Parts: sequence; C-alpha cells; structure tokens
Amino acid sequence: MKKKGLILIFTGHGKGKTTAALGMTMRAAGHGLKTCFIQFIKGNWQYGEIEAMARFKEEIDFYVIGRGFTWKSDDLEKDKAVAREAWAKAREAILSGRYQTVVLDEFTYLLSYGMIDKAEALTVLRNKPAGLHICITGRNAIPELVALADLVTEMQAVKHPLKQGVKAQKGIEF
Repeated sequence: MKKKGLILIFTGHGKGKTTAALGMTMRAAGHGLKTCFIQFIKGNWQYGEIEAMARFKEEIDFYVIGRGFTWKSDDLEKDKAVAREAWAKAREAILSGRYQTVVLDEFTYLLSYGMIDKAEALTVLRNKPAGLHICITGRNAIPELVALADLVTEMQAVKHPLKQGVKAQKGIEF
C-alpha cells in the first residue's frame, strides 16, 4: 500500500462538516502532526472550537479569517477582500512545508461564490506537496473540487432540533 497526502472534502447541507474536520485535526495532533486550521467564513464570535484548539498551540495553528456568514453580509466587497487575504494565508500554509495537515473550513463558499480565483486555487491544491493532507469543508463543493479530491463525504440533513424551535446550544452547534 502506498502513502500519499490526501485531499478530503466534507460537504453537503447536513450538520457535521466542521466537526468532522476538527475531529481529524485532533487525531492528527494526537499523532504529533502539525496542522494549520483556517476558518474562512465564521466571524470572530465565541464558540467551542476556538477554546479547545487554544489548548493545542504546539500542534495546531488555528486562524479565524472572515467577517461572519457571507449570506448575511452588509458589504460583499469587503467579504471578498477578506476572502482573498484568507486564501493568501492558506496558500502560504499549503506551500510552506511546515504542516502535515491543512484544514480549509468553509472554503467551498470562496469557490462557489467566486470570491477568489478558482483556477489558481485548484492549481495550488493540485500541486500541493506530496505528503500534505488537505481537508476542505463547506456546502456546494464545486464539481472541479470534487473531481480533484481523494475522499468526499456529503453530510445530509435528516433531522435537526432547530426545525423544532430548539436554539443552538454550547458544545453542539457552537
């Protein structure tokens, strides 16, 4: 069996994409692998993963680079500028040789909304260092990204407490 760095995608409309990426990040940290985790859309509000990742500063570099949920934006041009800044950080992490794993959380939106140059992003991903694992999350992964990936998991919403009027809860949604 050969070993190679994989491109993994967690997509779909169900809950659990970021959670799966965080689980993979913790698994990598447990094996002493250096990981860079970049959140592209989520804004700077308090949620559990930021608190948890702060405990693993030696193994995990965790960045939140975004203005919040883009579909609620008050300034799409500012969102695009931040997305380009975040992509520059991600590209640098991918090409740096410092990491064994890079997670691009909510990255699919940057491609599907045309916030960054799709051809350039796909070229960087296609030419990543051979041993580097890249995990990408977000809804509506574009077909070119799916074709490039080694593993694609689609999360499907079957039932969610929000539909019954139950508010988001600490440790579950944030």
